[in-house]
Amino acid sequence: MILVNLSIYPAAGKPIGDGFIQIEDGRIKAVGSRADLPRTGEETVDCKGKRAYPGFVDPHCHLGMWEDSLGFEGDDGNEMTDPSTPHLRGIDAINVLDRGFSEALEAGVTTVMTGPGSANPLAGQFCAVKTYGRCIDDMVVRAPAAMKFAFGENPKSVYNEKNQTPITRMATAAIIREQLYKAKRYIEDLQKAGEDEDADEPEFDLKCEALIPLLRGEIPAQMHAHRADDIFTAVRIAKEFGFSYTIVHGTQGHEVADLLAARQVPVIAGPVIGSRSKPELRALDLAGAGKLAAAGVRTAICTDHPEVPIGMLALSAGLCHQNGMDYDAALRAITITAAELCGIANRVGSLEAGKDADILLYSGDPLALGAKPDAVLVNGVLVRGSF
Repeated sequence: MILVNLSIYPAAGKPIGDGFIQIEDGRIKAVGSRADLPRTGEETVDCKGKRAYPGFVDPHCHLGMWEDSLGFEGDDGNEMTDPSTPHLRGIDAINVLDRGFSEALEAGVTTVMTGPGSANPLAGQFCAVKTYGRCIDDMVVRAPAAMKFAFGENPKSVYNEKNQTPITRMATAAIIREQLYKAKRYIEDLQKAGEDEDADEPEFDLKCEALIPLLRGEIPAQMHAHRADDIFTAVRIAKEFGFSYTIVHGTQGHEVADLLAARQVPVIAGPVIGSRSKPELRALDLAGAGKLAAAGVRTAICTDHPEVPIGMLALSAGLCHQNGMDYDAALRAITITAAELCGIANRVGSLEAGKDADILLYSGDPLALGAKPDAVLVNGVLVRGSF
């Protein structure tokens, strides 16, 4: 079908005042001015002058990992029995029938990066999934999509209670380094065995296997770090082992924004709504994301659901804009920039030919308080609202 009579805000590129979006086989075939509308026999849908935006992307959350209204029975986000669990796969724990998925769609969040929490220094594999569907295997955009690491207060607190390492920031970094060195050696031994028939393959190690895509540059790391010193420790380790990464949370990042920009450190900021409930959140500031972006840091915004409900992603971006963040930067922070930092911009994050037809129709400003989409399309299917 072809959607017509639209104001299009593609997130990548300039807005189009009176445009069309052509959809074919679940993807966007063409986007442009109505003056260039192709003559085809396809159904034309009059969108009555509404605004079209790409489906929103939450670049870091735990949707489906901590289930709504349940306690331990629905808590599958942290395996707090071993500080090094890179072999855990978020895809194996996500309940897509959890109410949070419906609430995501109601708010226009069509893609999320979700996976394990931050109890363990090496937490496991994140995956990128659509929020529409009933079977996780049908919803995957990319899996694995990132390796999750955690620095700072959370691993310390969890394992201090168990009287087990790590109880210091030094031990957290050491555990991460040790596992990465093991994986690096594992890769070298595999390569040697492939090149030399007299060399034996290393004994199979699932933890090392899980780190191969990261160390080969196939996926990035998501590095949980709030405090500035933890951010720089994460950057130091990433540089040491040569893998790409994004800092997640970066709560104190705005205080060292110039240093992060100089080092080209990307940040997924958030959750921006909430209280300063622990020492690491002392620097929480609604102006933080805007200060990062203004300094030249590539900045996205997340909810960290269930810390902040997934439906408040656009509200979070709106509040950042109200507190000084450039409007376009705030919108990109939950669309194309978010998709780029997750390595999935080839599929989602903007309205461009070739990408998935995840489209939101609004009557007004999507970042305004209380704004909700009039229609939500995922893979070209109308899943909420009407035209």
